[in-house]
Amino acid sequence: MLATLTQRRFSSEDWLFERKLDGVRAICSRAGGDPVLWSRNHKDISASYPEIVEALAKCGGTHFVADGELVAFDGQQTSFARLQQRLHLTDRNRIEATGVQAYYYLFDLLVFDNSDATSLPLRQRKQLLHKAFDWEDPLRHSNHRNGDGEEYFRYACAHGWEGLIAKRADAPYRPGRSADWLKFKCVRDQGFVVGGYTAPGGSRSGFGALLVGYYEQGKLRYAGKVGTGYTEAVLRELSGTLGELGRGRSPFADRVAERGPSWVEPRLVVQVRFSEWTTDGRLRHPRFVGLRDDKAAEEVVREQR
Repeated sequence: MLATLTQRRFSSEDWLFERKLDGVRAICSRAGGDPVLWSRNHKDISASYPEIVEALAKCGGTHFVADGELVAFDGQQTSFARLQQRLHLTDRNRIEATGVQAYYYLFDLLVFDNSDATSLPLRQRKQLLHKAFDWEDPLRHSNHRNGDGEEYFRYACAHGWEGLIAKRADAPYRPGRSADWLKFKCVRDQGFVVGGYTAPGGSRSGFGALLVGYYEQGKLRYAGKVGTGYTEAVLRELSGTLGELGRGRSPFADRVAERGPSWVEPRLVVQVRFSEWTTDGRLRHPRFVGLRDDKAAEEVVREQR
């Protein structure tokens, strides 16, 4: 179940309000054997989070499906960029060598003890979730606040959070994007599809900037170039991947006014933080945050409500 971005902030006793976490969405499931962690695009990512799988195996019973977010912290804030350091690792020694501790915040229960809970109201599912698991690190319960979404949103922004997720308290769990879950964002960021890149300048290696866009009615629309936020390791990794995806023509429906760009098949999705959209539909002050392998390129649209 996915949330819809909105600029409308509100308070209502019919809604619950949770902290928006800057991590990777994951469903956990168990059917008598070992627990499994699944990404949004249905990939088994259990090997990347062995400590989470072990914690799930010790509680929750033998049959369950729950929804949550995998996160790492940079100080007091959840940080996708920090989690990025271990996203693609599956060797436990290499994972531990990163020094990045992952936590799993659970916020919904879909199945428990072989019983389907998706038709139950959210408030009841949360009560069942709280009783179903033992809440010791690295498993954490995603707390919520009832009613006063506006005050909680001001608190969230003042404390450097990503924002809030507002959820209708009596809603069932429905797969797909829904107006029963809404995003209140304190910062602007979203996923974008990479369609090309520019040549590096000066001492920069790999590439200069990524050329990114989003889908609108089946067409890849150009959103701008992202030239900051890369470490040397990321430049090396991305350069190798981009080289394998090369193509001769631009995948964008719009003209891209860049000198001598290189084009790639639009398969990679990157997370970008930016200050605002310009009047001509370009990103202002964009900065690369990380690669996303939990979202298909075709799903990426402009979040503008």
